[in-house]
Formats: sequence, structure tokens, C-alpha cells
Amino acid sequence: MKRREFLTTTLQAATCALALPALRTYAGTAPSSAAHPRFPDNNPRWKSTWDAALAVLAGNIKTVPGYSKPVLLEGSVYPGVWQECGPQEGLVYSQFNAFAAQGEGIVSPLAAARNNHMVFFANQREDGQLPASVKMSETGYGQIQMVVPIAATAWELAHATGDSEFLETAYTSCSRWDAWLRKYRDTRKTGLVEGFCTYDTGHDNSPRWKDIPNRCPDADARKSPQIASMPRLCPDLSATVYGGRVALAHMAQALGKKNEADRWKADAEHIRRLILTKLYCPEDAAFYDLDAQNNFVRVRSDVISRVLGEHVVDPVQDRHIFEAVWTRQIHNPKAFWATYPLTSIAEDDPAFVRPIPRNSWGGATQALTALRTPRWMPFYGKDAELRHMMTQWVEAISRHTEFRQQMDPETGDFTQKDPSGYSPAALVYLDFIHRLGTPAKG
Repeated sequence: MKRREFLTTTLQAATCALALPALRTYAGTAPSSAAHPRFPDNNPRWKSTWDAALAVLAGNIKTVPGYSKPVLLEGSVYPGVWQECGPQEGLVYSQFNAFAAQGEGIVSPLAAARNNHMVFFANQREDGQLPASVKMSETGYGQIQMVVPIAATAWELAHATGDSEFLETAYTSCSRWDAWLRKYRDTRKTGLVEGFCTYDTGHDNSPRWKDIPNRCPDADARKSPQIASMPRLCPDLSATVYGGRVALAHMAQALGKKNEADRWKADAEHIRRLILTKLYCPEDAAFYDLDAQNNFVRVRSDVISRVLGEHVVDPVQDRHIFEAVWTRQIHNPKAFWATYPLTSIAEDDPAFVRPIPRNSWGGATQALTALRTPRWMPFYGKDAELRHMMTQWVEAISRHTEFRQQMDPETGDFTQKDPSGYSPAALVYLDFIHRLGTPAKG
């Protein structure tokens, strides 16, 4: 197949041809064809939880309205896929293709990964807007709700599979999405990305968004509420766009579009510098929203780890920033590095919410945050700390062989209000167990 041969060659050259930020090697080492990976010890709970996680994920593959192929749903009380996490979940799931059940009529993890991207591309509006979610009940366009860039996960999947048709579709769609964000989410003309509502960042019930509506007015993501402090410049949304542009540069290079690749690279570096100069507070060693009155919204949240997640902070030239953020925030046991890391709000922040309610980004340790950590901790040389965190997570999940959204950061007890069956938690277990079975570096 000439297109596939072309892509294979250009994919290999893409990273070398441009001085681009490094590709994420998200999956680490590929799974073997064994029935299960190497477990921490001989305790049978590891395998029983492993099997249960695979069963949960297989059971969460469904067809949603507006797209004909099955996708991996969020699971539990979330019957749909969300842009902030669905594509990444598909990507992580794809790494376990060798472990999943095979057979006629069974959707493979690799196929689900592709579908978890294509469902968004298929529902893109003519003006370039991607849906925030595609649910059993509706396709949502009332917020942008992005975290891990869909362009980044699409590039990683294309790079892994050599799927030229998918690469071309993703490049076109994600380019149009970037253009939509420039047009409608930079009303202050700063070059950064603005947040209009709570759901834009998926931070349900977070004090970060206190007194701000959950949805955009009229369920229209182009509209900001008429509030004096709005819209805000958001570090995490801007970081998502940065990561997306880095991926688009790689895609363009792979597709032989050198001029476009150069432009994406320049645009990525531009927004990266803006994030560091406008949205970082050296006094607090934290990234904050900047409201329309140019005041920091001083709630220390997982916005910080989301910025690191896209490698916005260069480990060499911005080392002083990373060391301050890591020491004073991320790895601080009084802040985010709880017994079961990472909290969604720093524990020593006055805004931390206790007792912990369901679906709370007000302090609870969230499975989605855990699932994202392999995207950045190794990049910054924090492999040992990642292994500690993964150990804590698999221990907590395997106690009851349940897969729930969030836990108490001090006890490791999962919030029981909602049922088990949450795909991100099942993926955390599979991914972390597999990584723990891989010998540590050094």
C-alpha cells in the first residue's frame, strides 16, 4: 500500500526533521502476548483485578447516536465519551490489544481507540467546533471541555499504527479545531485560551470555578457569561492548545507539509511562552487563571499538573520553574503529594473541600489525573515517584476490585455514591500494573 509505505517513512523522519518537543512514549513498553503481565507478587488479587478491569472495559464498549462504530464509554454514571479524556482512554486501551478477548463481533482495543477519536471528528461542525461530548442522550457543544489534546493522542495513535487515512483525517479536523479556538476563545486577543464556564475544563464542583456557571450561556461555547471577571485566561486550556500544536507540527511533517509544520511549531512556542510569562506566579510556584480584571484566581488546583502534562515547562531552560513547582506543590506532602497522590486541590489550600462529595474536583484524588501522569512524570525524570504513585493506586483499587472515579487522598477509600465500572479507573489499574511489571530505569 503506497500510502502506508509513505507514511511509515515520513513518520520515522518527522521527529528528526524538526527541532520539535519530544513525542510522548505514553505506553512505555508494549504488552506481551501473555495472558497477563508480571504482577508485583503472587497474591491472586492482582490477576482477579486485572481480569475484572478488562471485563469492565469490554462491557463499556457501546455505540452512541451520531456515530456507527462502537466506542469505549466513560462508564459508571457517564454514558458517553468526552473530549477531555475519551481519546486518551482509547489510546491507553489500545496498548492492551494482546490481552483482550478476540473473536468475531468483538471490538478490539485498537479499533476502539480509533473510534474514540473518529467519533469527535465525525461530529465536527462546519465552523470547526468539535463536540465536548458524545453521549447516549445528546451530542454536546455547550462547552469545550478539553484537557489532553485530541491532536496529541491522534498523532500518537497514527504514529503507532501507520494508519495514513486516520492521520490525514486527524490533521484536517484538529487544524480546524485550532482555528475555531483562535476565533472564539481569544476574545481578549492575548494569544492564550479563555475559559467561559466550569465545564470547559471538566472541573465539576471545583472551587476554582466558584460562582461561575457550569455551562456557557444558551449552551453555546462561543458565549461567555456577562460577569465582570469573565472570561479568564486559563493555563490548562492554553497548555492543551500548545500540546495540540506540537502534535500538529509532527502530523504536518509526516504528511510532507513542511511549511505548515514550521508554522505549527512557531505557534506552539508562542503560546508556551505566554503561559509562562502571564499565568505563572513565582511567589506561589503555581499556575493560575487570570480573570478579566487581571487578577489571579488563587486556587491551587490540578491545573498545575495539566500544564506539566503537555511539557509546557522545558526541563532545561525552565528548570527553575519546574523545580519550584515540583518541590513546593506537586511533591509537597502538604499540598498535592498526599498518601494517595495527586489531589485535585492542594490539601493545604483553604479551598480544599471536606467532607468529599461525589464527582468533586474540590480535593479528591481523581482517576483521570492518575491516568495522565505517565504523560509527564518520566519526561521530567520522576520515574521513582511515578512508581510510588502507581503502587498506591493499584493497592487501593485491588482492595475491593472496584473501579470508581475518585478516592480520599489520605485513606485511599473510593467514593461509594456512584456504581463501579468507571473506565478510567480500570485503565489506571491495567496501565499501572503493566508499568510496575517493567523493570525500573537505572
